Amino acid sequence: MQVLAMMQVDAFTRRPYGGNPCAVVFDADDLSRGTMQTIAREMNLSETAFLMRSSRADFRARYFTPGEEIPLAGHPTIAAIYGLLSSGRLHREGACQVKLELQVGVIDIDITGAPGDPPLITMTQPRPEFLRVYEPQEVCPAFGLTPDDLLPDVPVQTVSTGTPQLMIPVRSLHSLRRVHLDHVLYAQLREFGDFFSAHLFTPEGVEHGDTFARHFGVPPEMTEDPFTGSATGGMAAYLWHHQLIRHPHFTAEQGHWMGRPGEALVEVIGQPEYVQAVRVGGHATEILEGSLLVPDETP
Repeated sequence: MQVLAMMQVDAFTRRPYGGNPCAVVFDADDLSRGTMQTIAREMNLSETAFLMRSSRADFRARYFTPGEEIPLAGHPTIAAIYGLLSSGRLHREGACQVKLELQVGVIDIDITGAPGDPPLITMTQPRPEFLRVYEPQEVCPAFGLTPDDLLPDVPVQTVSTGTPQLMIPVRSLHSLRRVHLDHVLYAQLREFGDFFSAHLFTPEGVEHGDTFARHFGVPPEMTEDPFTGSATGGMAAYLWHHQLIRHPHFTAEQGHWMGRPGEALVEVIGQPEYVQAVRVGGHATEILEGSLLVPDETP
């Protein structure tokens, strides 16, 4: 029986029980993929982060939903770095940069903030790929929408900064609030699509942000996600590439209608015609810490 330290962290929020919760498991070097998947299913959160040593970076992390491993995710990255800081495994004096090895490769994490203030943790996501374009009429029914609910003259398109996500630009907050997932149609769309999850958004905030989004993952394990950092990066690249925003830096909001308000500070690097990278930053707060009992053999 192994005993591992763990923590639950709410990411992309300063407020406990806001943003998106993530379980962070430390010193997970000896865990098999199957055991990590079993633990993620037990945690029953949208993602669980497993931290371990790296020969290529300062730390290595693997991210699992209750159903599968994913190569890159935003809120587990923010949660993992916050967990390292909070547990004393990562020390900083002032601003610093950390390299984190993920399945997609090594990414840079910048930590800023005055001493004593909550750290702002910013991940640099890889250069986005603009992938398959979909017809609105083949996508909208899965979300209870019609083509008239979408922004005109821009495509429904898969964008990936490490995890491919379907970008669906919605005309208004009113239309976005009406979204209702049809599980059967959505499963069919995913089966024949090139994306992992779907991100619906509008260039309008609900509080003081510039955008608001809803994100749908993989039912039944993960339906709607409170805040999705990787998709926020893909959304930012999409908005800048298709010239739907005037400035390459903005505040993204998500989760408010789920009772878990969250926000990220976003910056797109590069010109609209050639986006080089996206930076997505947020705060986090610890909710609980404890020990995880892991049997030597997990079925």
